[in-house]
Amino acid sequence: MIMRIPALLASVLALLTVSALPASAETAVPPGFQPASTSWTGPDTGYVLGYSPCGKAWCPALLGTTDGGAHWRRLGAPAMPLPDNHNHVALTAVSSRVAYVSDGVHLRATRDGGTSWHPVRLAGAREPFYLSKVAETGGRVFAVLTTNGEGRGSTRLYSAVAGSPVLAPVPGFAVTGSLTYGDLSVGGGVQVALGADYGTEEYWTARDGVRFTRAEPPCPAGTVASLANVRDRQVVALCSSSPGSPQPGSTERRLRHAPQLGGAFSGSDEAPYTGITQGFGAASPTSATVAAVGGGTGFLHRTADGGRTWTTTALSERGLGLTDLDFPGRGTGVVVDGQPDAAGGSAVYRTTDGGTSWHELRFGQ
Repeated sequence: MIMRIPALLASVLALLTVSALPASAETAVPPGFQPASTSWTGPDTGYVLGYSPCGKAWCPALLGTTDGGAHWRRLGAPAMPLPDNHNHVALTAVSSRVAYVSDGVHLRATRDGGTSWHPVRLAGAREPFYLSKVAETGGRVFAVLTTNGEGRGSTRLYSAVAGSPVLAPVPGFAVTGSLTYGDLSVGGGVQVALGADYGTEEYWTARDGVRFTRAEPPCPAGTVASLANVRDRQVVALCSSSPGSPQPGSTERRLRHAPQLGGAFSGSDEAPYTGITQGFGAASPTSATVAAVGGGTGFLHRTADGGRTWTTTALSERGLGLTDLDFPGRGTGVVVDGQPDAAGGSAVYRTTDGGTSWHELRFGQ
């Protein structure tokens, strides 16, 4: 028996069907859109925060994809202006509903997929400071904050229960000095590295984000640790010298490995010196990539054999910074090249073969 649907009901159903379809790239992406930051929760699911010209200013827009960038949908963006000081506006996506955005000074969070954004305050933080890293795992949020002033500064770990409007310093997780810095990783376990003046290096690990254990630092004195997520229970770190060593526009680098979270690091495999280190990520225990900028060119140095041999990809001549280098899984990786308001603009590059080749994502323009 064939049921016949009345014409009026058929029209309503057709309208509902069209309305339920995801927005096309042409309607989702504002004219002149330039990416500022990207964060992915899986190989195919990712988010890009960018800006487009609106009058004499730049207006934020947040896009999401579930098919590796083939199609984009528009999400609610935070009221985060593009900074005049060219600070990196960093997006950290935790899930389809939870994300953070920071310009280094202000931090905003959403827990409803971008429908609403709320400020997150850093207890006791006094400017000038820079919020370099934000992450959430195991029901807690973590952040690394560096404060500078009158030749003396500090870098501290802040934390709180996920969803809290205020982050507070974690007792004991701090370094002080003329130059301080830190890194944070939460993939496969929490790692925190804090350092000062290329001499003091502190390192902690936790499997649950609550019970931390102090461990031997990944890097020897005189170098700075960049942390990658735990891959197949193994840990990979990059140790970088002071920028400009051994010559301007270069950095001495070595790859180090630990057999497990909290284990002792070893290895002295040298990475290419070209460029100043901008980021580091590992797709597997043996496949790692270093983002670097030198001489106005962005470089991606990649090893597939644990650091014994390396290949280098010259990404572009924007030369203004490579940010958000990450490998969310299954050999996929992403990196942002350039800045939205720069003459050369910006772009998001993606790899699906562990970093062997990279292609620019398109946003329907």
